[in-house]
Amino acid sequence: MIEVKEVLRRAAEGHSLRRIARETGLDRKTVRRYVEAAQDVDGTDDERVQQAVREVQVRPPTPPSESRRLLAAHEPRIREWLFPDKPGRRALRLTKVHVLLARQGVDVTYTTLWRWAHDELGWRERKPTVRVDDPPPGEEAQADFGKMGMLFDPETGKSRALWCLIVTLTCSRMQFVWPTFDQTTEAVCEGLDAAWEFFGGITQRLVVDNAKAMVVTPHATAPRINDAFAEYAQARGLFTDPARVRSPKDKPRVENQVPFVRESWFDGEEFVDIDDARRSAHSWCASVAEREHGTTCRVVREHFEAEEKAKLQPPPTSPFDVPRWTEAKVHPDHHVQVSKALYSVPTRYIGATLRVREDRTLVRLYRGAELIKTHPRQRPGQRSTDASDYPPGKDQYATRSLDGLIAQGHKKGPTIGAYLERLLDGPLPWTRMRQAYQLVRLCDRYGASRVDAACARALEFDVLDVPRLGRLLKRDFEREMLAEDEGALAQLSQHPRFGRHDDEFRTRGQKGEEQ
Repeated sequence: MIEVKEVLRRAAEGHSLRRIARETGLDRKTVRRYVEAAQDVDGTDDERVQQAVREVQVRPPTPPSESRRLLAAHEPRIREWLFPDKPGRRALRLTKVHVLLARQGVDVTYTTLWRWAHDELGWRERKPTVRVDDPPPGEEAQADFGKMGMLFDPETGKSRALWCLIVTLTCSRMQFVWPTFDQTTEAVCEGLDAAWEFFGGITQRLVVDNAKAMVVTPHATAPRINDAFAEYAQARGLFTDPARVRSPKDKPRVENQVPFVRESWFDGEEFVDIDDARRSAHSWCASVAEREHGTTCRVVREHFEAEEKAKLQPPPTSPFDVPRWTEAKVHPDHHVQVSKALYSVPTRYIGATLRVREDRTLVRLYRGAELIKTHPRQRPGQRSTDASDYPPGKDQYATRSLDGLIAQGHKKGPTIGAYLERLLDGPLPWTRMRQAYQLVRLCDRYGASRVDAACARALEFDVLDVPRLGRLLKRDFEREMLAEDEGALAQLSQHPRFGRHDDEFRTRGQKGEEQ
C-alpha cells in the first residue's frame, strides 16, 4: 500500500513513468497500470490507492484442474468416508480413501487428494483457539507429571524411570520441579508440599492431570477425586480442578513446560541418586526464575514477588499424613484384615463390607458415613481387639483374660476362686486355661456349692487336677442319685483322694476278727 501510494503521489506531481519506475524500483509497466487504474477514481487518496490495488493486483481465479474437477464429482462419497454421520462407523484414513478412489477409476495423486480435502472439505484444518486470560495473582497453580528419562536407584540397584511433578503458578509463571520415581498419592502430596514451601504459600485452586493418584474417575463435569488426595486438598485449603481427558489446553501453562524442563534441566546431567536430583532441580528452579518470560515480558521472580507472593495462603507447617482408603469384609471371628493386621468389630457387623481409613497412627472403620470403630494401627501380623466387641461372656475366651477367669471363679465360690488362682499360678498359665474353663462348667453341672466343697477338699491335699476332680464329683453325684432312688441316704466322700466307702478300708486280724 505504501509503494502504490508513493507511485500515485509522484504521478500527481508530474513525474514521468520512467522516473517513477527508476526511483521506486518498480517496473515501468506496473507503474503505468497503477496510474491508469487511479485516474478515473474520484475520492480520497486512500480510496484511489485501494482501487488501484484491486485492479492491478487482484487476479481472476484460475479454473480448477482436471484432477480437482474429478474429485469434486465424488465429493459426497469422499465426505462420507472422512466424516461419517452414521453412529458406529469410523472415519477412514485418507490413504484408504485414495485406494478406494483408485478402484473406481479416479486417478489422482495422493498429494492432490490431500490438498483438495483440506481446501474443500476442511480436513485436518486446525481449529481456531481462544486465548484465556490469566487468573488473578495467587488464585491458580497448574500441576502435571512429565517423564524425564532413566536414573540409577542405589536402593534397588537398577535404573528406574524418573518422573517430575511440575507446578507452575499461572499468573507469574513461577515454577517448581519435584523429581520422583513414583506417581502415588504420597509422592504427589510430598511434591506439592515442597512446592508450597518453595513458593512461600499455597494457591486457592490447583488444576491437575487425571492421574490415578489424584483422580479416580475422570469426567468432564463430575470427576471423582481420590479420597486421600481430597483430604490433602481440604487440609491445605485449596480446591482441586481436574483437567479433561486428553485436553492439554486445560492446563497450558504447565503442559508446555514438560519438554522445557527435560531439555533445560535433565538432559546431559548426571545425578548420584534421587536426593541429588532434587537438590539440582531446586537450584535450577531458582535460577530459571531470574529469566524474562516471553509472554509476560517480565522477570519471573520480580513478577512473583511484586504481585503474587503476598496473595498466597500461608504455607504448611507440618507434613501431611497421607491416609490410605480401602475396603475390608468383617469375618466371623469379629475381625477385619487391614495391611496384614487384624482389628475387631462388633458382632452386628459380621459379614458386612466396611470402608477403612488407615494412617500412620490410627485405623478407622466406617459403615457408610458412620464411624463404627477406631483402633491404634498395628504392625503386620499383630492385632487390636476390643473385648466389648464380642458377645457377653465370650470375651474371656477370645482375650485369654486370666484375671477375668479368676474373678468369675470367685463369683461362683470363694474356694473355687482360690483353686483357680493356684491352678493358673505358673510360668505358662495358658496351658491350664482349658482346665480352668472345665472347672467353671462343673459349677453349671453339679452346682457351685458342691464344686466349692470339692475344691476345698482338693486344696487340703494339694490336688490341682480338674479332670480328676470332675471324675470324683461325677461318682459322688451318681451315688447320691442312686441312694435317692433306693430311698437311702448315701454318705459323700470326705476327701476326693480317698473318696471310697468305709468298708473298703476295713482289715481283719490273724484270727479273722474285724479291726
